[in-house]
Amino acid sequence: MADEEKKEENSEEKVEKSEGGGNKLILIIIVVLLLLLLVIGGVVAYFLLSGDDNPDAAEQDMKKVEKKVETPKKDTAALEIGPIYPLDPFTVNLKSSGATRYLKCTINLEIDSPDTQPELDKMKPMIRDLIIRILSSKTVPEISTAKGKEKLKAEIKKNINANLATGEIRNVYFTAFVIQ
Repeated sequence: MADEEKKEENSEEKVEKSEGGGNKLILIIIVVLLLLLLVIGGVVAYFLLSGDDNPDAAEQDMKKVEKKVETPKKDTAALEIGPIYPLDPFTVNLKSSGATRYLKCTINLEIDSPDTQPELDKMKPMIRDLIIRILSSKTVPEISTAKGKEKLKAEIKKNINANLATGEIRNVYFTAFVIQ
């Protein structure tokens, strides 16, 4: 009996030691996580609170804002958008030297007057063909930048206007433009 009591006491001590070790491990993990959170919080606070402490830059920003406010308004007649002639979406393969890339876009044409619309209706197949040829001759780098898109708009406008007998295209608008 005495041996059994000693074995029970030893097993209870082992259980207590093993539970104490588990508690210590959990405590160490919690402390490490708290320290990590403090470090991350410090870094975030540093970046948020450290701004441009240059007072000259702040004054320059204020002057820019004042200039914008003081700028006289442009003539609203020049800003008015004329009638819009919508075209069906275009899906074309782009010119590439490797993987097949394609462009899906929707184009709307701003025309000078409503009288131009009947002429565009008659020429719609020719206009679509012209735009498809222009789009498919482009590479991804040529049309992926804002400057490239502006050049593309100018080219489309110039080529369509060259084929119109009356009226003209004032502007070309991309209402969707996806390169895949």
